[in-house]
Amino acid sequence: MKILHIIPSISADMGGPSQVALNLVKALRDLGEDAEILTTNFGMGEIKTGDRLDYIFDESLNLSVPVWFLPYDPPNLKEFIFSKAATAWMWQNLANYDILDHHYLFSYLPTCAAAIARFKKIPYTVRTMGQLTPWALNQGKAKKQLYATLFERKNLQKAAAVHCTALGEAEDVRSFGIDTPTVTLPLGVNIPDEIPNARQRLRQQYNLPENVPVILFLSRLHYKKRPDLLLRSLADLQRENEPFFGIFAGTGEPEYIEELQQLSQALKLTKKVVFPGLITGEEKECLLQGADIFALPSYSENFGIAVAEALVVGLPVVITKGIQISPDIDAAGGGIVIEDTQSSLTSALLNLLRQPEERNAIGTKGKAFARHTYSWSAIAQKLATEYQKLCH
Repeated sequence: MKILHIIPSISADMGGPSQVALNLVKALRDLGEDAEILTTNFGMGEIKTGDRLDYIFDESLNLSVPVWFLPYDPPNLKEFIFSKAATAWMWQNLANYDILDHHYLFSYLPTCAAAIARFKKIPYTVRTMGQLTPWALNQGKAKKQLYATLFERKNLQKAAAVHCTALGEAEDVRSFGIDTPTVTLPLGVNIPDEIPNARQRLRQQYNLPENVPVILFLSRLHYKKRPDLLLRSLADLQRENEPFFGIFAGTGEPEYIEELQQLSQALKLTKKVVFPGLITGEEKECLLQGADIFALPSYSENFGIAVAEALVVGLPVVITKGIQISPDIDAAGGGIVIEDTQSSLTSALLNLLRQPEERNAIGTKGKAFARHTYSWSAIAQKLATEYQKLCH
């Protein structure tokens, strides 16, 4: 099959969806499928556009996939990313593919691709990426209601299938009034090489004593992810005289990062937390393997790639019910699922910090669960089978 994945941008600044598209296409190609990506050069610096490139997303992962980069037209909204060049390219080339796979809602490239695909009678799937949760729909509510009325409901209703990563996401599709068939498959995660001295390296890097536990936030620094709530809970831990060190690794809007840094100062946490920015490659793996607890108190996540990355290396996770894979993690005993409150987060962190044996047991269960469930190759095989059904 010839498959085209369409996503507005694969910039690291776009967070987990970029990793999903790249890893999924790589896994499909490993199975022998002819899969490619169409995107824009938004957030990609001076990258050459208009040609298909074997784009190296992360040399440490040896991840190389064919990507068509088309120039976007500034000024632009981060979520929308209009591209006149991509429009022309799609009119000329979409008929060369057997099936299209669209990432994102409320964005120009997948919206335009859906309209052209219907005109040319090309089947397409849609990955909603958690954008139909009640919380997500309430962000910019008026604009999304208008966009849904004009485009998005029809795009979803006319799709061959909607790819959901959890049962909760499939329920959100139905609640949105869409009766298109859904395919529920989790996303995958790469299993990294073990770094035997990760704990020691991490503590040397931040000049920490060996016995100080590290609490890791590794995600986009966005108010949806609630790093501010985690900061307030860390202040609670400090008042309890509980030893810890917090690392908030990720990129985000400069104004919001400044707000978080000011909050850490107000909470007297400046010596207990750091904001190292975007961490990738081996340094990221060292963070995951050297930390003691992973925390993501997000309002809403359809999957949470960072959560799966933590699980797969045996790092116990503390997550909210808004992360839609939380029921599976809870059932596997691989993490603590909390209410969306500061007191609930603080209590969970205290329990893990004060019970290292329990912490290790949870990490072991989470690791076994993630390595069995979140295999890219297995997921790609199932998705390729679904593509075949939809094409026929």
